[in-house]
Amino acid sequence: MSKRTVFFVSDGTGITAETFGNAILAQFDMKTRHVRLPFTDTIDKAHQAVRKINHTGETEGKKPIVFTTLVNMDVLKVLQEHCQGMLLDMFGTFVNPLENELGIKSHHRVGRFSDVSKSKEYHDRIEAINFSLAHDDGQSNRDLESAEVILVGVSRSGKTPTSLYLAMQHGLKAANYPLIPEDFDRRQLPPALVPHRKKIFGLSIHPDRLAEIRAERRPNSRYASIENCRMEVSEAEAMMRRSGIRWLSTTTKSIEEIATTILQEIKPERLVY
Repeated sequence: MSKRTVFFVSDGTGITAETFGNAILAQFDMKTRHVRLPFTDTIDKAHQAVRKINHTGETEGKKPIVFTTLVNMDVLKVLQEHCQGMLLDMFGTFVNPLENELGIKSHHRVGRFSDVSKSKEYHDRIEAINFSLAHDDGQSNRDLESAEVILVGVSRSGKTPTSLYLAMQHGLKAANYPLIPEDFDRRQLPPALVPHRKKIFGLSIHPDRLAEIRAERRPNSRYASIENCRMEVSEAEAMMRRSGIRWLSTTTKSIEEIATTILQEIKPERLVY
């Protein structure tokens, strides 16, 4: 199957256009090449974008798909009149009908990050990211009472990316701790975590997948051996069951799915805005 080129054109960062566009494209079994054209906020830049889009169509012999979140109507008009791709104007599709239904005009503000530096939510998110970085992989026991969730699991089970995703996307102060052989020998959680049991959420993973991931980092090591991975996963899951800790397997789940499950269990109010 030949690739279809998809453009995401925005007068802001293009993140909204790409996120929405990817959600739509995921419904189709096809290969795509993505091109983001951010900060297309003048007529001149709009013409530059049109030239890139039209050239791609001529070269590939197929219409590019173009998702836009352009607020400036003069800039959008350039694409509407000259773009030879399939143009999908997301603001026009959703904002205009909402204006009619609500009886009020939208702000037509460029980009969702335009006033973000003044936002309390933004500063809370930065603080959460710094907290998660400082408490990654059991680096620090300080200020654990401020943690909103503490992830535990064997090494390479997905704790770090999940912690950072929770911090970046949801402003959640997330610490994470690896469960290591010493913990299994003692058959107890790391002592620093015991007072915070209610905040703990466990991540597990299938031993075969764990061995694959570890082999990329340390090939032919005991650390990556399937026997060791089976032992660690089995011991970790047994410890989580004994401690009454909620946990899930990350083997076939995306970071987004893992984070949403954790939020449902630990901080369900974060799913309501």
